[in-house]
Amino acid sequence: MRELTISSRSGGCRAVIFTEGDELYTDMLKHVRAAHTSVRLECYIFGNDGIGGEFAEALMERARAGVRVQLHLDAFGSLPFAMSEWPGQLREAGVELRWFNPWRITRLLSLNRRNHRKLLVVDDEKAWLGGFNLHEESSRRYHDVQCWRDTHLRMDGRLASEAAEFFDRLWRGERRWQPATPDESGTYLVSNQNLRQLHRFRRLLKLRMRNARRRIWLTTPYFMPDHATQKAMAEAARRGIDVRLLTPFKTDQRIAQWAARAAYAKLLEAGARIYEYRPRILHAKTAVIDDDWCTIGTANLNYRSFFVNYELNLISDCKALAMALAEIFEQDLEDSREVTERAWKRRGWTWRATELIGWLARRYL
Repeated sequence: MRELTISSRSGGCRAVIFTEGDELYTDMLKHVRAAHTSVRLECYIFGNDGIGGEFAEALMERARAGVRVQLHLDAFGSLPFAMSEWPGQLREAGVELRWFNPWRITRLLSLNRRNHRKLLVVDDEKAWLGGFNLHEESSRRYHDVQCWRDTHLRMDGRLASEAAEFFDRLWRGERRWQPATPDESGTYLVSNQNLRQLHRFRRLLKLRMRNARRRIWLTTPYFMPDHATQKAMAEAARRGIDVRLLTPFKTDQRIAQWAARAAYAKLLEAGARIYEYRPRILHAKTAVIDDDWCTIGTANLNYRSFFVNYELNLISDCKALAMALAEIFEQDLEDSREVTERAWKRRGWTWRATELIGWLARRYL
C-alpha cells in the first residue's frame, strides 16, 4: 500500500495504490461499513465465496441502515454468485442489484460484450478502480502465497465524483453519454461505453507510445495486441526507447498465454525487452511512459479490452503516480525472468504450434 498525492494540470487529490488483495478489501470494507449516503459497486467477478460473502454482508447492513446501495455485476463473470442465494438476500435487504447483459435467448448477439469494469464509490467522496475482482483468488487469507498479484487505486475529491457519474450513466443505460473531453492532459477517467469512446483508450496509448522520449513500461496479464499497438511498440524500441513488457508466467487462461507469446518474436527483434513474472498469477494492468504519463485500470492490452468489453481506466500526467507505478514495475522485474531473443528463437515446434493456435483465437479471448 502506497499513499501519494496526485498533482496534475487538472487538479490534485489524495490517492493510495494497492498491490495485495487483503489490504485492498480491508480498506474497501472499512469505508463501505462507514458509508452515510451511498455505495455504488460495479464488478466483473463477484465471487460466490468468502470474499464475496464479506462484501455482500457489508452491503446488506448498509442498505438496512438506510444507505442507498447499488450493485452492478456482470452476468457472465459473476455467474456462480448469480446462481447462489445471495441475490435474493441482497434484494430483500434493500440492495439495488442489476445484472449487465443477462442471459436471454433474444439477445445472443450482445452477450459477447461484457462489463469488465471494477469500480467502488462511497458517499461520492472516495472511489476505487483497478484490476482486482472481489474473489478469494486475490486473497492471501484463502490462497496464501499463490494469490493473484494485482494493482488497484483509491482516489478522492473530483475523481471520486467523476467515477460516480461514470457508474450512474452505465447504471441507467445511457450508452450515448459523452464525458467532458479533456485536452489529453491532466488526470481523468476514460471509458468506452459507446462507439465514439470505444477506441479512445487504445488511441491515447498508441499516441503516447509514438511520442515517447525515454521509456514504455507495460504490465498486462493478457497480451494480445492489435497490429497498430504492436507496431507502435516495435517502432519505439527501434528508435532506442526502453520498451519493456511484463506478463505472467503462471496464467488462468492457457490459450491466452499462447496468443501473447505469438507476439514476442517481432517485439524482441525490434529490441523490446520482455519479462515473465514467476511467483504467481499477475493480473495488474498498468503503463508508465516517460516520467509524466501513466494509466491504471481494467483494460488489458488485447482485442477484447480495446474493442469489445466495457472498461474504465485512469489516465494521469502526475509524475508522483508514474514514479510509484514505475517502482512497482521494477520490483516485479526482480521476481521475473527475461525472455531473450536468442532463447526464444531456439524454442521447439510444440511451442510454435500452440502460439499459432492462440494467435488465431486472439480476437475472441
